[in-house]
Amino acid sequence: MAESASCDWKLIAATISDEDEKGLERLRLCFVRTHALEMIEEARAWIARLKEEMSRAVELLGARGVLLSKEMKSFVNDPERHLVKKLFIYSHDLVKGKMGIEEYERTALAAIRTSIKTNMRSIYESWVLLAIVNLLIEKRRPRLIYPEHGSLLLERSGRQRSGRIPPNFVLHIPGHGAASFFLEAPRPVSWGDTRDLARAWKLYVALRPDMLVYGGLVTDIVSPDSNPPIKRPDIVIEVKELSDWYTRSREVRGPFAATMTAEEWRNRWIRGLWSGLADVLGVESPEKAYEHVKKKRGLRLTEVQIVKLYARIYKPKRLYLVSKELVPETIASELESTGVIRVVDAVGFNRERLGEISDAVASIASYEGLNGLPLFLSSRVLRILESLATELGVEPETVMEAAIRLAAEHRGLIRAVLR
Repeated sequence: MAESASCDWKLIAATISDEDEKGLERLRLCFVRTHALEMIEEARAWIARLKEEMSRAVELLGARGVLLSKEMKSFVNDPERHLVKKLFIYSHDLVKGKMGIEEYERTALAAIRTSIKTNMRSIYESWVLLAIVNLLIEKRRPRLIYPEHGSLLLERSGRQRSGRIPPNFVLHIPGHGAASFFLEAPRPVSWGDTRDLARAWKLYVALRPDMLVYGGLVTDIVSPDSNPPIKRPDIVIEVKELSDWYTRSREVRGPFAATMTAEEWRNRWIRGLWSGLADVLGVESPEKAYEHVKKKRGLRLTEVQIVKLYARIYKPKRLYLVSKELVPETIASELESTGVIRVVDAVGFNRERLGEISDAVASIASYEGLNGLPLFLSSRVLRILESLATELGVEPETVMEAAIRLAAEHRGLIRAVLR
């Protein structure tokens, strides 16, 4: 960092024209360093930890790489440069006189803070997912069986274009089966006509936990007749990177913001959603929840209530709340009193703190959907297999099944051969 945080971006703005690209670049860089130097340093520390988990997963899993979203990839590669690019249009408007100094400072600072907040959240969320994967690798040696290109997907850009919601990746865990991972998954799917739109609309208003994990090879979680309209997950993982997350609240839109018709009240999935809200708000019925929301002209829930709503709506076997920082005992007790939510806090960047979740993933893994699981053989073994199949006049798969049955029946002989 050759240029210090003490540079005068206001002076630079007063002495350049909108055609001076080098001057505009200096302005943007100076503004970012003046207002975000400490945040960038913290971001770089988090990025370093994420890259450690990425490298470890790729090496141990034998994956081709880790694919990030375009936004996150830009931030991870160079957070300072990423923030500078966010100010491109604003800096031109300032120098042209379309925006005053105070407005520019307020608008540009908001853009920087929003970008940092969003990307830091994505970084920690991705670190948690990769840390769980790495614990699985260390203990159970899984194999990446989806996607076919062999990369770990940590983004969902364009993944719903076929009208389906496929997994980010699937691991085959020897002795357990497969586990399918979905990151930020319940979201709209593409649609072509009115019938498709009716099917997709439920996903426009679906609540979106950070991660869903399913036992078996699950290639699509869209389930239009279910409540909510996705397949029920075995595990939900919600990640909190802020130290005061439990003091915060946010607007929850979707179906809660719309006026309900009689037809919609008769619809099982939407009524189930409001029933879950009624439980979280502590009111008697979906109708009472509806009246509560309309009286307040909106719905603002605390983060604690939202986590409880996820558990109530998605009904997983277990919902893990992963907090980077320590969670007050009263908050943790409130969440765990549901019987479904488990708080794993004070995680920081300590992978071992996530061991319980790694074990839970292995426990829900299953062989459902694994009928076509590929088996990778060396060229020498493959030649022997195909030679035997040709000699016997059967398919190679038949020879393989017979060999496995014999191995199971004569384990002592197999052990002797392997010595």
